Amino acid sequence: MADKISELISQELNIPLHQVAGTVGLLKDDNSIPFISRYRKEVTGGLDEIAVQSVEARLNYYHELEKRKATIIKSIEAQDKLTEELSARILGCWDANTLEDIYLPYKPKRRTRAEVAREKGLEPLAKIIMAQRSDGIERRAEQFLSDAVPDVEAAIAGAKDIIAEWISESEAVRNSVRRAFRHDAVLNSHFVKGKEIEGRNYENYYDYSQPLRRVSSHQLLAIRRGEKEGFLKVGISINDDRAIDNICRIVVRGHGEAAVLVEEAAEDSFKRLVKPSIETEFAALSKAKADDEAIDMFAQNARQLLFAPPLGHKRILAVDPGFRTGCKVVCLDENGNLLHHDVIYPTAPHYDIDGATDTVCSLVEKYAIDAISLGNGTASRETERFLKRLRHGRKVDVYVVSENGASIYSASKIARDEFPDKDVTVRGAVSIGRRLLDPLAELVKIDPKSIGVGQYQHDVDQNKLKEALTFTVESCVNSVGVNINTASKELLTYVAGLGPALAEKIVTYRAENGEFHSRADIMNVPKMGKKTFTQAAGFLRVPESDNPLDNSAVHPESYAIVKQMAHDCGCSVAELMADKAKRATIDIKRYVSEKVGIPTLADIMTELDKPGRDPRSEIETFEFDDAINDIKDLRKDMELNGKVTNITKFGAFVDIGIHENGLVHISHLSDRRVSDPSRVVTIGQHVRVRVLEVDLDRKRISLSMKGVKQ
Repeated sequence: MADKISELISQELNIPLHQVAGTVGLLKDDNSIPFISRYRKEVTGGLDEIAVQSVEARLNYYHELEKRKATIIKSIEAQDKLTEELSARILGCWDANTLEDIYLPYKPKRRTRAEVAREKGLEPLAKIIMAQRSDGIERRAEQFLSDAVPDVEAAIAGAKDIIAEWISESEAVRNSVRRAFRHDAVLNSHFVKGKEIEGRNYENYYDYSQPLRRVSSHQLLAIRRGEKEGFLKVGISINDDRAIDNICRIVVRGHGEAAVLVEEAAEDSFKRLVKPSIETEFAALSKAKADDEAIDMFAQNARQLLFAPPLGHKRILAVDPGFRTGCKVVCLDENGNLLHHDVIYPTAPHYDIDGATDTVCSLVEKYAIDAISLGNGTASRETERFLKRLRHGRKVDVYVVSENGASIYSASKIARDEFPDKDVTVRGAVSIGRRLLDPLAELVKIDPKSIGVGQYQHDVDQNKLKEALTFTVESCVNSVGVNINTASKELLTYVAGLGPALAEKIVTYRAENGEFHSRADIMNVPKMGKKTFTQAAGFLRVPESDNPLDNSAVHPESYAIVKQMAHDCGCSVAELMADKAKRATIDIKRYVSEKVGIPTLADIMTELDKPGRDPRSEIETFEFDDAINDIKDLRKDMELNGKVTNITKFGAFVDIGIHENGLVHISHLSDRRVSDPSRVVTIGQHVRVRVLEVDLDRKRISLSMKGVKQ
């Protein structure tokens, strides 16, 4: 069975069978995706983590299908209706819909009209009619009259109910209707009378009709949200007459009296049983497809945000801007530890410029501040102008960072545990500062749904969303690597193989015993088994170790190879890592073994060139246009500086320094045709945009990058 599943996955994903089989074996042995893709390339044939994840997803699908088969066989066995042929069909089925179609005639039902007719003894009459070999149906029906069946009309009606159910359970019939939905289904939506004004956000869908296959994911999710909120009536339609004709071609034979009755039953079956069922199926399928596209886009955006450039080990003064309640100010050391907090009032209604100047300048001097991190919320522009006018004894750049999710972090248990004696305003300012220091380390503390880069994230399948975002965070964390002596419990949780329980034990052990001095020390953490250590070690960095490999992505299982390379070069490991000329003399083919191949050896050499390298880019300063402070300041054809804050299937949202973000529609992202916005722009990218249109009433801004020099 395992071989068959590997074959199916290989065909679906177009990946050679030996690579799939090797990956499946590693997954079944509880190896994590980051570990498999980074350290088991010989087994997988070099599949990247996206391919490994795809294999895992299909493997899980087939495992669930196997469980469903077992449940179905058990159910049919209990009815004493399981034959060898039926069992073989079930076991040989690898499609969920087909499996359910096979099971449908045997599936326990509520008390349907057909079941009521059977209780009245009308099933033999239904079989006579369905056979379509005799006329004189009314005469035959007289044989089935009883107290429960008072006349011929009632008998025939009951028999037709049974036939309608049989037709609805026919695989051929259901597949015929599925084909109709697949090719011809049209999604329709209309407004609910009396809610036209209240539901104005959905006015694009008040009288909407589009072939289902052409409806984009964001349109479908918007329509379904409008339906859920009670503003839209939504349905999926096909050509009913054509669908009924197709069913009749399957079930009707001849033109006799019985054939007419079967035709009538077929029409009833379609309208009452088959169409609602298949419509629900296609509504779910289209929603799932839209969910997948939205989740994929969300995951891409989250990855870009998590991979935002870090400032690095610098001392930060962070400011959470505000008007009436002032600007919350915190000072952080190189590791993000809170040194001081204060409040300044440089903006309306206080305008305490002198007091704010004295406070900031003295804090910069006292705590040797290297940079200022300013949240992009209310009063951000006004506070930014104030901060940039200040002069200090050293170079202190001002960076504007996203506040999305900072308030959620500040009220979370994580923040309360970290700062039990500080209020939410201080915690929020700390988060703003740490986002400049190391965005990845800070954002892992926040539910990914709350970091502001999604599209209908609350409308999609929440389990799928959680799985995708967890995978994305794990991928980013393990790509960068984690300093085990400074990482938070939340950051360690995402390291391959660890999880929250072991992450907490590491932090506790570190607090009680001091810093780790080598990767080998990690084995001293309670419950840290050999298997878990193998999964996690390559992604954990120990800068304090005497062994330079402990601060690299070279896995401990490969240390002996590096030591042998150094020995062959007549030097130490540290000298080998420092001397490019010595490394250039190494022929990695000499170190190939039964377990270690060229892919692993090539990775080792790359890592020795730049040990512990950070894949993230360098941070850059950015300035909005001083003349723009409010949406009312915008004029058509203005060219402005902007920063990409979110990417969707239909375009990109850009922060131009005011409260409202503008939208660059996909048709205005470039002078050339664009099919995928994420191929043109990235989260956090600095861009130049031109104002196309401003809708003051709806607070919407249309922007363009066409013909604008970047």
